[in-house]
Amino acid sequence: MSVLKRLSSVVQAKANKALDRVEDPRDTLDLSYEKQLEQLQQVRKGVADVATARKRIELQAEQLQANANKLQDQARSALAQNREDLAREALTRRAAIATQLEQLKTQHDQLVTQEDKLVQTTQQLQARVEAFRTQKETLKASYTAAQAQTKIGEAVSGISESMSDTGMAMQRAQDKIAQMQARAGAVDELLASGALTDLTGSSDPIQAELDKASQSGQVDAELAQLKGQLAAASPAGVLGTAEKPEAEAPEEDKVVDAEPVVESPEDAAKTPDPFTIEDKEGES
Repeated sequence: MSVLKRLSSVVQAKANKALDRVEDPRDTLDLSYEKQLEQLQQVRKGVADVATARKRIELQAEQLQANANKLQDQARSALAQNREDLAREALTRRAAIATQLEQLKTQHDQLVTQEDKLVQTTQQLQARVEAFRTQKETLKASYTAAQAQTKIGEAVSGISESMSDTGMAMQRAQDKIAQMQARAGAVDELLASGALTDLTGSSDPIQAELDKASQSGQVDAELAQLKGQLAAASPAGVLGTAEKPEAEAPEEDKVVDAEPVVESPEDAAKTPDPFTIEDKEGES
């Protein structure tokens, strides 16, 4: 039983939550107002029914009173004709009518009291309905204003459903653009390295050889330029471009290298300058 009770509670909670999401307070207020109008209409209908019953009793009482007056006249006429028996009968019937009139009067008084209460209840209920209608319209206006303000705030902050969908679409578009750009760059690199064959380009082998030779010549030119920069940056290169001294050293003091040695700037800085050594020896 506890499991069934918990299951019932869970179902009710889910149902209430779903109803809260779809319920509009304005519709609920309108429905309550319509129900109150129906109750007011029923009370008015009850007042009309009581008034109708009261009126029927009044008409019946008037008819009985007319019959009683007629029997009174008939009794007088019978006595005038020395018909005491007829006069007694007429008076007896008149007495019965008087009893009925008393009963009708009692019912009439009860209906009047009931009608007065229903009329008072109708007035009170009508006042409550009018007050509820005013409050209902105020609440509906407040809810509409709050709803509009919430939608505007969500639109400005970008957390509404439509703005969220738009932001997600823009993010997906940016991701796709970045992916396509990365793919295009990768394909260009693969084409440049030769890993992929450009089927749209020329397939002439001579043109390929010419392109390869052109690239090789460009590499050689860049290599020569780097060598020149390294030679210019070394101290030996700087002194080689300076003016030679007037007195040259003897032939046996000159050092002739069989092959030129290319040294790096670090090694050139550590190695003593041969020209500087010769000058010191000459001075000594």
